[in-house]
Amino acid sequence: MSAVAGHDLVIASGTGAYVFDAAGRRYLDATAGLWYCNVGHGRTELAEAAARQMATLAGYSTFGDLATQPTLDLADRLADLSGLPGAKVFFTSGGSDAVDTAVKLVRRFWALQGQPGRTMIITRNRSYHGMHLAGTSLAGLPANQDGHGPLDRCVRTCAWDDVADLARVIDECGAEQVAAFFCEPIIGAGGVYPPPDGYLEAARALCREHGILFVADEVITGYGRAGAMFGSLRWSLEPDLILTAKGLTSGYLPMGAVIIAGSVAEPFWSTPGLIWRHGYTYSGHATAAVVAMANLDILEREHLLARVGEHQLSLAAALAPLAQHSMVETVRAGVGLLGAVQLRPDALAEQPDLGARLIAQVRERGVLTRMLADGSVQVSPSFVVTREDLRMIAGAIDEGLTALGSARSSRALPEVDLLPAQTSDDAGGFDSLDDRLLAEVPPHHVA
Repeated sequence: MSAVAGHDLVIASGTGAYVFDAAGRRYLDATAGLWYCNVGHGRTELAEAAARQMATLAGYSTFGDLATQPTLDLADRLADLSGLPGAKVFFTSGGSDAVDTAVKLVRRFWALQGQPGRTMIITRNRSYHGMHLAGTSLAGLPANQDGHGPLDRCVRTCAWDDVADLARVIDECGAEQVAAFFCEPIIGAGGVYPPPDGYLEAARALCREHGILFVADEVITGYGRAGAMFGSLRWSLEPDLILTAKGLTSGYLPMGAVIIAGSVAEPFWSTPGLIWRHGYTYSGHATAAVVAMANLDILEREHLLARVGEHQLSLAAALAPLAQHSMVETVRAGVGLLGAVQLRPDALAEQPDLGARLIAQVRERGVLTRMLADGSVQVSPSFVVTREDLRMIAGAIDEGLTALGSARSSRALPEVDLLPAQTSDDAGGFDSLDDRLLAEVPPHHVA
C-alpha cells in the first residue's frame, strides 16, 4: 500500500483488447483485466442484456425453493457444457467463493457417505486457489499465508509436476482420510505452468484408484482460456467438480460457479430432510446470469475458442525470443492463450525491485501487465487480440528488459514439430506464422 499511495493508474474505459486511462492514453491489456475479460472490453451487448434484466428483476435470493429463470437457464447450460454426467451447479459470487464452497462440499459429501474422517485436502505447490480462508490454506504459495496465523490444518501439498509425489502424500495421509485433490489444469497465478505430458491423466487415475474426489480449479482456464470450454475437456479428465468464475461473465459482473458431477451431488438431493447450510447473498444473481448467457453466446458465435487454438502458437512464437535476454530464466507459452516470461531468481535477488521496474517500463510502452508469484511476467490477453497485438506485448517486454540493462545472448532456440492448423484468419492461425517465428517456439512449451 505504501508503494502505490498517490500513484494510482485510473482505468476509465476499454474496447476490445485495449483500455484507456483517465487521461485518454491507450494500453494493450496483456492480462485481460485479471485473467477474465475473454471476449474483450466494451461489449455493449452485455451491458444491454444487463439493463434489460435489471429493468425487469435485478436479482433475487435463490435460497431454498426460490429461483429466477435466468439462473435456471444458466445452470442447465453450464451442466451441458461441462460434460459431467448428471451435473448440478452451485452459483457463487466469484472464484474464491467457489473454492470455499468446494472444500465444504467435498467434506460434507464424505460425511453423508458415512466417512466423516475424510477431511484432508491435497493441493500442489505453486498452485493458487483464491483469497478466502480455505483458498489461502490450499494455495501452494507460502507468501500468501504469511502473517495470517493458523489456517486450515487439514491440507497437504505435493509437487506440482510429479504424480509419484502425489502418491507419496496420499500414502502419508492415508487414502481413507483424503477428501479431495484440488488441481489447476494449468497453474495460473503461480507462474503459468502447463502440465507435464501425461501428468493430469495420471493424477486423475490415481485419485480414482483411491476413491479421492478430483476437483479441477478452472477459475482461470474455464471458458476457453486453455483452448477448450474447460481445460478438463482438453485433457479428458472427467473431474468430480469444476470450479469456475472469471471468464463465465468475462468480468462484466462478478459471478462464479461450482459444477458438480451427479455422483457427488446425489446424496445432497436424496437425503431426506437434508439442509446444506451454505450459500451467498448473490448466488445465482439474475442479472449476472443473463450476462453470463450473453457472454457464452459471444464465445460461441464468434468462434473465440478456435481463435485461442490458433493464437497459442502465435503467442509462443512472439515470446520465445525473450528467452535470449540475460535477465530471463525461461519463457512458458504454447498451451492456450497463456504465457509467462520468468526473470532469473538471482537477478531478482540482486535487485528486489526489478519486477516492479520492468512492469513500469512495459507500461511506458503502452502495455499493461503484472508480475506473478514466481517472478514472471503474466501474458493472458483477451481472445480478440491479433498477431500484431501479441508482437506488441513481446516487443514492450523486450524493450523494457533492454532498458533495464538486460543483454541478449546468442542462445539458439530449437525447432519444433507443429500441430496442424485448425483454421486461418487475418489474426494469424498456425499456418500463417513465418518460418523464423516457428523455429523459435521451444518444443516442450507446445501441446
